[in-house]
Amino acid sequence: MTETATTFPDTVRPSAERVGVLFANLGTPEGTDYRSMRRYLGEFLSDKRVVDLPSWKWQPILQLAVLTRRPFTSGAIYRSIWNETDDESPMMTITRRQVEALRAAAAERFGEDVVVDVCMRYGNPSTSDVLNRLAEAGCTRILFVPLYPHYAGPTWATANDQLFRALMAMKRQPAVRVAPEYYARPSYLDALAASVEEAYARLDHTPDVLIASYHGMPRRYYEEGDPYYEQCLENSRLLAERLGWEPERIHTTFQSVFGREEWLRPYTIEHAADLARQGRTVAVISPAFAADCVETLEEIDKLIRDAYESAGGPRFDYIACLNDSPAHVDALLEVVEENLAGWVAPLNR
Repeated sequence: MTETATTFPDTVRPSAERVGVLFANLGTPEGTDYRSMRRYLGEFLSDKRVVDLPSWKWQPILQLAVLTRRPFTSGAIYRSIWNETDDESPMMTITRRQVEALRAAAAERFGEDVVVDVCMRYGNPSTSDVLNRLAEAGCTRILFVPLYPHYAGPTWATANDQLFRALMAMKRQPAVRVAPEYYARPSYLDALAASVEEAYARLDHTPDVLIASYHGMPRRYYEEGDPYYEQCLENSRLLAERLGWEPERIHTTFQSVFGREEWLRPYTIEHAADLARQGRTVAVISPAFAADCVETLEEIDKLIRDAYESAGGPRFDYIACLNDSPAHVDALLEVVEENLAGWVAPLNR
């Protein structure tokens, strides 16, 4: 029997090697209709990092109860803040602007051999699609940067999980680095402090309390070793230090409670109402969010504001997330530069 020889090309042209920087955010529904919302919520709430109940127990509840009703209510909430001009959520609009600014800044700092892109943990653009797009663009090394200042299993860890799952499906895997959380970086704290100072400068009074409202998580996650709670407390302490304030001027609270079990306390909505009954003026900032989204624009600036005002509060002011502000872009670029060390050197240094 004659064996057929495998034919190889006489020469192999090496592709130009580039470095990719892949930012990752949570994600967003593609529309406010029932099907879009159900698809997005189904993916999000099926993530074991988000809801870690056994599938046999959680999936019947999710499929038969939660996903029957919640897409309608969530769709109405998203419609109240939807960017109708671009037909997308505000978080998608802001994240796109962030990445456009980071892409321009990276080109100036590193040249054209560094490619910047963004993916979403849930929905589109998916981690797998963008990872493959970077590989096709010649990126043999990729820095992965989750857009969360703090580490938490339901945010940072699940973004990494999805990256690693995408890598498992690739025939030719790029070398990968994952940037660490950045809540304690001086440049991030400077940007956060500057946003407070600029917001206060626009007010005709000085709020009695600055509420630092972080996304919540079940208390059990903290008891099982998740460092998120401690990092949030430290973030607030460092912010007060940056502002030159006494620590008690910043109150750390947690929002977005879901389900029946105990979550990290105090809850923002309850604490804001308590301050209202004391007649104290408040401003609210959201250090855990890199971009304004439904949790800030609808939950804080509408739901929590309403709870505060209904309790008789005299003045409530919301301070926007860092979004695509130059200081935030500079802080994120600093994260990129530090974590690309040894792979690529900045120009003119």
